[in-house]
Amino acid sequence: MAAQKINEGLEHLAKAEKYLKTGFLKWKPDYDSAASEYGKAAVAFKNAKQFEQAKDACLREAVAHENNRAYLFQLAYEQAGMMLKEMQKLPEAVQLIEKASMMYLENGTPDTAAMALERAGKLIENVDPEKAVQLYQQTANVFENEERLRQAVELLGKASRLLVRGRRFDEAALSIQKERKIYQETENYPACYKKTIAQVLVHLHRNDYVAAERCVRESYSIPGFNGSEDCAALEQLLEGYDQQDQDQVSDVCNSPLFKYMDNDYAKLGLSLVVPGGGIKKKSPATPQAKPDGVTATAADEEEDEYSGGLC
Repeated sequence: MAAQKINEGLEHLAKAEKYLKTGFLKWKPDYDSAASEYGKAAVAFKNAKQFEQAKDACLREAVAHENNRAYLFQLAYEQAGMMLKEMQKLPEAVQLIEKASMMYLENGTPDTAAMALERAGKLIENVDPEKAVQLYQQTANVFENEERLRQAVELLGKASRLLVRGRRFDEAALSIQKERKIYQETENYPACYKKTIAQVLVHLHRNDYVAAERCVRESYSIPGFNGSEDCAALEQLLEGYDQQDQDQVSDVCNSPLFKYMDNDYAKLGLSLVVPGGGIKKKSPATPQAKPDGVTATAADEEEDEYSGGLC
């Protein structure tokens, strides 16, 4: 069966080459017919699991379509990339699919370009997460330019989770902020609350309590956030973190609200450690009662004056 398909592929290649030849009565190559034969050859080689030959046939098909000024050459480049994927040559596969997506954009088919970029991101995600982040962000930009915000925020979410997984917290914080902004624009307020939790966890892993507190404060303007379960939990989390109360922080992070978030954020919660190794701040010592008739010292009077705080 495989040998038969290989021979079939070779026959199609021979026909394609014949269509490209010129002569005394044929001044111009027949690129359209040649591209068709190259495409058939690629299918035959693919069915025979001869992926290297299938990839070469796809690339020849792409060149023929390009010479014929036909839009199908982008698809041929993408198919060549998929052959490289079958050969486990993932970086090369992604490179060709990226090339195809750029051509889709140039030819006015952004949806197809975005789908190709997302496909490339999925291919490379486990091998090169940094490249996958870049591809997902590119895809999100394409969707955002087309005002397809739901698809854009979905791809940003993938990028954010990969950044968290790689502990690239500075970039993750910015990515989640962008997600939150889009959810707010589309009035998906419950998703905004969840992104606030995610962003706070990222900021605390960056050891930036001020940014985490500001994030919660800014979210008070989101309809329904103030007074929500998410808001109460975040206030309790920040209080525990500020007081270096590991028990309180752990209780919040082990609550269902946190544990059932996306896995990458749930792990951030479970691994969150307060500054100082979880030792609570000591409460001010209660002043001892003074015997009758003993006059307070100047130091005692000064302490009494500020015992209620500065405010």
